[in-house]
Amino acid sequence: MTAVEPRFDPVVHAPPRLQVCGLLAVVDTMDFATVRDQVGVSDSVLSKHVRQLEEAGYVQVRKATRASRVRTSLALTAEGRRAFDAHVAELRRITGG
Repeated sequence: MTAVEPRFDPVVHAPPRLQVCGLLAVVDTMDFATVRDQVGVSDSVLSKHVRQLEEAGYVQVRKATRASRVRTSLALTAEGRRAFDAHVAELRRITGG
């Protein structure tokens, strides 16, 4: 595996978006409600941040009907994973980590 080039990413940097990316980086997909609970924000706040990540091409949103309820799941895209890894590498670089 090649080292990622450190790069600050303002889309990822906002604390809720950084948390979302961190949660999604270690799983294939995660339920919207689980992400919301882990980040500790309301549905509307999380939706706003997820929309920004989705528009940047970093998160894929999937909706599926299960037991007559619509369930939303989130997944980090390959581009999102690269952006998150590069952002974390830049944070480590600037903090001397």
